[in-house]
Amino acid sequence: MDALEILSDLENVFPYFQPIFSADQQSVIAYEVLGRYKSGEDIISLGNFFQDDQIPDEYKYEVDLLLVKMALEKALTLEEDVSIFLNRHADLLMYGHGEPFLQELLSFEKKGFNLTRIVLEISDRNYSGDLNQFDHLLQYYRTYGIKIAIARIDSESHYFERIGQLEPDILKINLQALKSTSTGLNFNDVLFSLSLLARKIGATLLFENIEMSYQLQFAWKNGGRYYQGYYLHPPAPDFIQHDLLKERLKDKFHDFISYEKKKLEAVYTTAESFQAKVQEIVMKNRNGTYQTLFQALIKELDQIAFRMYVCDEDGFQKSVNIFKAKDGWISQSEYIHKNWSWRPYFLENIIKMRNERKGILSDLYSDIETGETIRTFSFPMNGDDYLFIDISYQYLFQNDQLL
Repeated sequence: MDALEILSDLENVFPYFQPIFSADQQSVIAYEVLGRYKSGEDIISLGNFFQDDQIPDEYKYEVDLLLVKMALEKALTLEEDVSIFLNRHADLLMYGHGEPFLQELLSFEKKGFNLTRIVLEISDRNYSGDLNQFDHLLQYYRTYGIKIAIARIDSESHYFERIGQLEPDILKINLQALKSTSTGLNFNDVLFSLSLLARKIGATLLFENIEMSYQLQFAWKNGGRYYQGYYLHPPAPDFIQHDLLKERLKDKFHDFISYEKKKLEAVYTTAESFQAKVQEIVMKNRNGTYQTLFQALIKELDQIAFRMYVCDEDGFQKSVNIFKAKDGWISQSEYIHKNWSWRPYFLENIIKMRNERKGILSDLYSDIETGETIRTFSFPMNGDDYLFIDISYQYLFQNDQLL
């Protein structure tokens, strides 16, 4: 894209607006501002213009400032509870030490646009400047009520580090990865970590690039409060009706809720079934050895489980591992005395089992050794022993309501 062509033809530069919908209200709560340029009969995205390192910052700033002015002028007509998302790379935000951009925003505050409605969607990837100065500028902006969103999920540890440093108001998650057939647990694991981090710092999750119904369901299931994408509404030159998708989203959420309830009921029913089955076997073998107990369990759970062991309430393993290998069940004595109290929820579940005298079926997680998606059924045998039975992926797959 020729930068000089755009700069000499600014009357054909204009903003597009992509609506962002909320789960709680099922209505538009914000618009992201996207730059567009009309070339003949074609409308071209200015994304490449702003991402081109060969184009000087002053050129980018001139075009960006024009887009911001036009977008905020139009946004003066919006309801006061609707926010505006502005994309800012660190280089562009630091132009003029951030002061010219802030003064432009303040000029709109004088016109009645509350700056608490501004969300800066920032990216500092490949930024070569002083990050401390950049962070100070963001904190300065925040004193005016401006919110911060971080976009672009990378596999780099830098991303999580920056979230911890900035404690943004919104984490924006790109669902483009879900379209790939190779998407697996790595994405889910990263997402789980992000949702925990977001909860800890009080941030909201916004899922973007939602292009299909199952992506909306995924976003809803994984704690997304805000949604954006072509499946909901494409970018457009004008704002849309506030409640345009309210009934459609209500119907979708009803379907998601019904589906999730059925899965939760299936998990509950399975846990109750395991409770009755395992309790009966444990009671019959309460005076025998661990080996006797394991042999009895194998007869009943051969097509369900792939690993069994016993720990004390502090997480120290008291028995061998009984593991289902290719040629049958084997004993792994090297696991005796290993400690598992470091595992998430281990001690919490021990206390819960001790007090309720009842087994627990875990959430889905990736097994450290096999890498497969599994669940674990934990059972309080007596005051000292706790039985752990790892449920195989094959069984979960055959009973897909457990996945």
